Amino acid sequence: MDTPPLGIDSPPPRLLDRVRSLLRLRHFSRRTEQAYVAWIRRFIFFHGHRHPERLGASEVTRYLSHLASSRQVSASTQNQAFSALLFLYRDVLGRELAGLDQVPRARPPERLPVVLSREEVAAVLSRMHGTPRLMCALMYGGGLRLLECCRLRVKDVDFARQEVLVRDGKGRRDRVTVLPAQLVPPLRAHLERVERQHRADVEGSAGFVALPGALARKYPSAHREWPWQWVFPATRIHVDAATGERRRHHLHETVLQREFAAAVRAAQLTKPATCHTLRHSFATHLLESGYDIRTIQELLGHADVSTTMVYCEQAVVMVS
Repeated sequence: MDTPPLGIDSPPPRLLDRVRSLLRLRHFSRRTEQAYVAWIRRFIFFHGHRHPERLGASEVTRYLSHLASSRQVSASTQNQAFSALLFLYRDVLGRELAGLDQVPRARPPERLPVVLSREEVAAVLSRMHGTPRLMCALMYGGGLRLLECCRLRVKDVDFARQEVLVRDGKGRRDRVTVLPAQLVPPLRAHLERVERQHRADVEGSAGFVALPGALARKYPSAHREWPWQWVFPATRIHVDAATGERRRHHLHETVLQREFAAAVRAAQLTKPATCHTLRHSFATHLLESGYDIRTIQELLGHADVSTTMVYCEQAVVMVS
């Protein structure tokens, strides 16, 4: 890259690039980065493409009111937009907007989670096949979130201890959860097939996988090693635009969501069940079986036990 002549400064980074850089510096997730940038862009468009430096608390309040009244977004969506704008002004622009702290946060409705009975879980899983069925069974058996299941790597499955290590879960926390004994044989068989596929990929000048953070620089050969591969890889190989490597991504979450939705319809359930319902059902069934709330909190990876206590209320409702 050519060095600019002395005395000529490179142009300052654009606002959204500054937002992205600071979010990455503070290790926000890529999804949070995408959401924050999108909300800031919408905020700028809403105010006629005026730079946020020329806007203040009144414009922020007007935009949030627009989201609530005209767009009728959910409370969680409105709060995410608020957080994005707070980050923009406080962290990126270095401005404290007077009165912004008094803007009320939208209060989400207090709803009990949807929970399936053991019979309903069995009915849904019996109408699924192959990898999607194994993934949903693992989500139910270990209380995994959808993306936590999709992003499992081979090294994070411990057959000897019958444990699954969930890395970088919600809130960027690691945790250990259970691997049910009945899933050990099918998961072993699945990984044997995946390992054969990986060896064939390597022989065909592929077999690479994306690594988190700076691990690719720290361990240059790890991105082709078996322990770092996805437990549930995609069916197709793609070429990474940045590196030119022929990689497999993990199975996309929408594949699992479609399969699960089809199984719910086939089982003729009336509950609005999603993949996340399996996690709710895992927690509730453990509680019904006599597990203490602190153990369930650790298995779910909740930072606050009050979040886990919701399942106590759900168990009471199901019993009554």
